[in-house]
Amino acid sequence: MRAGYHEDVASGSNGVLAVNHTVVCDNPQPLTILPITAQDPLMARKEEEVAVQAPIISQYNDQIRPLLDAIDRLRLLMVMKEGIQLPTIVVVGDQSSGKSSVLESLAGISLPRSQGICTRVPLIMRLQSHQSPAPELHLEYNGKIVPVEESDITTAINLATDEIAGHGKGISNTPLTLVVKKDGVPDLTMVDLPGITRVPVQGQPENIYEQIRDIIMEYITPEESIILNVLSATVDFSTCESIRMSQKVDKTGERTLAVVTKADRAPEDLFEKVTADDVNIGLGYVCVRNRIGDESYEEARREEARLFQTHPHLSRIDKSIVGVPVLAQKLVHIQANIIARCLPVIVKNINEKLNANASELERMPKALTSVADAMAAFMRIIGAAKESLRKLLLRGEFDEYPDDSSKHGTARLVEMLNQFSDELHESEDNDPTKDFLIEEIKVLEDAQGIGLPNFLPRSAFLRILQTKVDRISNMPIEFAEKVWDCIDGMVTSVLTRHSEIYYQLKVSTKKAAHNLVERMREQSMNRVKEIVQMEKLTDYTCNPDYMVKWTKLMTQQESFHKKVNDAVMYGHSRVSLEGFGDIEVEHLRRHRNVLHQAFDLKVRMTAYWKIVLRRLVDSMALHLQYSVHNLVNNDMEEIVNELMGPDGRGIERMLVESPAIAGKREKLKRSIKLLKESKDVVAKIMDRIAGYDD
Repeated sequence: MRAGYHEDVASGSNGVLAVNHTVVCDNPQPLTILPITAQDPLMARKEEEVAVQAPIISQYNDQIRPLLDAIDRLRLLMVMKEGIQLPTIVVVGDQSSGKSSVLESLAGISLPRSQGICTRVPLIMRLQSHQSPAPELHLEYNGKIVPVEESDITTAINLATDEIAGHGKGISNTPLTLVVKKDGVPDLTMVDLPGITRVPVQGQPENIYEQIRDIIMEYITPEESIILNVLSATVDFSTCESIRMSQKVDKTGERTLAVVTKADRAPEDLFEKVTADDVNIGLGYVCVRNRIGDESYEEARREEARLFQTHPHLSRIDKSIVGVPVLAQKLVHIQANIIARCLPVIVKNINEKLNANASELERMPKALTSVADAMAAFMRIIGAAKESLRKLLLRGEFDEYPDDSSKHGTARLVEMLNQFSDELHESEDNDPTKDFLIEEIKVLEDAQGIGLPNFLPRSAFLRILQTKVDRISNMPIEFAEKVWDCIDGMVTSVLTRHSEIYYQLKVSTKKAAHNLVERMREQSMNRVKEIVQMEKLTDYTCNPDYMVKWTKLMTQQESFHKKVNDAVMYGHSRVSLEGFGDIEVEHLRRHRNVLHQAFDLKVRMTAYWKIVLRRLVDSMALHLQYSVHNLVNNDMEEIVNELMGPDGRGIERMLVESPAIAGKREKLKRSIKLLKESKDVVAKIMDRIAGYDD
């Protein structure tokens, strides 16, 4: 067969591009493309797009076939899994709309027929014009290439479908590719999807409609997809489920071409349907007649031509939108345009994805191959973790965790310290009016002995002090526990983050960090208990506030004694005392002999207790700050010793890489390999396009 393709692109007075295609060939075949003149909305978008596309589209057999082969090669590489969308003609239609008949007419072969769903997997049909008189067909699926005789194609497709989707009537989203190399077929690649059905038949899953819908939407949603919507002339187009689906993703209809089948069965209103275009088909309609019975494809085309030429209703339809040959030429032309339009974007997307994956792979840690490498990496991890902890716990720099306030260590420590101070000063024991002087009187009575009168025994003061310290002794310990819980979480989190890429090390590091914090916690708890015990042991302060406070309060001693006597004499039960408030004195009338000593003891304890509480807060703050400083700057080396082990070989665990990291590395490598192959494919075709322009 010898064929030539000529295309003239001219701009009419209304700005619409008129494209004249002529295919000349000897030894004509059933689907020889006929000369037509068409107005294509895709071609009319932008003049600059056409300027790029026109050289690509001309001389079809030499120039468009390589473009289509390149796209098919990218599809075979499964570049779409990398998020790179490819231009695709997607064939959709309701069940029994005549989809199979249309595809059979285009390919010149018989496809599976049955009641219910014929197509149970996406069928990628790659039609290639082939000059050899003997057709070549093969199937590609599950990594296999299976040659097929034309007479056995139906059986072979059914067997492959069963292998992919299982026996029965279920469907699968795993594609099956059918390659048809045959003289006279149009150079096209199409994806035939399962016909839409709402009611499951026996053997089909209850959600068969949802499964089919999801597959169809996945294929027709990308902007690069051309939707070939197969409609039966016997139905109202607006009720077709395939129309509803395509309108969801292509509201303007600019990506949708409608094929109207079974024109001979409902010819009366077909002219009005395709001219009114109530369903907004932007790429127009093509009306066809299905092959009937045992008709050969040549006979079917002759009958089709005669039908649209002589039928009183169908002959009214413009000849540029009727017949399978016209459909073939429209699809070829639309396919050429969409490939030409998308190819630069595909090149850009492949390069961007390749660069992004290469950069991500470069940023990943190198796999460790020796103990020396592991040791160096480990010391880097410890060094980085120490610096992070210095920022969080000492310097108050939170740039590594700007949005995670739980890691803002210095701020959290101050917050907890202030809360501890407030709770300590607001403890119930601090109510100065509660049982005023009762405790002091009891202690003084118990401390009585033979000796000088009005002598205040030190043992009485210490006894009250020890009692008061015992009442709040748990508060510093609970505060320290809370602080160390916070530090434990922070240290563990930081070390885990820095060792994330080393699977075995991460687990060991987390354990070693926890062990270190627990040892320091134990030491800290012992120190906190010592601080509390020191306050019980002796009464001492050099703080001048003690004497100032005691002196001020003692000036009320005589007036207080007089007020108590007056209250007893005149039957009053409360007196007001500066520094203490309103005092209930009824219970004091029986203890007037020790009232002076009790008041002195109360005043001394009141002045001293405030100093004790402040000193506890100060001591806790200094101790914890010192402990954190040692932890970060000195004691972190203990983690190194624990991980190294007694024989120094523990570091070898780092040589085992995390399964997640190893998996990610291999995934990136596979992706980069695929994208490089894809880049080579498009680079070659772009070089050819550049050659056309020279």
